[in-house]
Amino acid sequence: MARNQSPLDEMLGPILGLFNKKPYDHGEGPVVEFWNEPERVGWLMKQGAHIKTWRRRWFVLKGGKIFWFKGDDVSASSQPRGVIEVKSCLSVKGAEDALNKPCAFEISTNMDTMYFIADTDKARTRVLWLYVCVSRTHTLSRAQEKEDWINAIGRAIVRHSASLCEESPNAY
Repeated sequence: MARNQSPLDEMLGPILGLFNKKPYDHGEGPVVEFWNEPERVGWLMKQGAHIKTWRRRWFVLKGGKIFWFKGDDVSASSQPRGVIEVKSCLSVKGAEDALNKPCAFEISTNMDTMYFIADTDKARTRVLWLYVCVSRTHTLSRAQEKEDWINAIGRAIVRHSASLCEESPNAY
């Protein structure tokens, strides 16, 4: 039993904690309200860090961070599966040749390179009445989704590297 805590408080604490969940604390700086007016959201396929399988995840770009979740029902109590600090990103670029997969891109940090494949519900929900037409639309839609993510992340990298330079002008 914790010091200065009654047995009843100890029993009810975990249950009451479910109702008083605080927003995800990513550990650095102010809490980012990823559920409130994100800069960009959407489905991406992400390659696992250890076991190199592809998983479909919901991504949110907000406040210099890229969060990902298992589903798209994101709220204040949601816990991200992972977070990428945009200020740690060195580059974001297409990776179709590296992965031999269409609509692939990579984000590189000084520690790792992570791979993603653009995905979109718009392309998935089209009526399959003509395979060639739908296949072309699907590819164009995914290609545009990839470019949109690369551009959004690139802008965030520039924005947050500029703010980092302003914080420490003499740190060369």
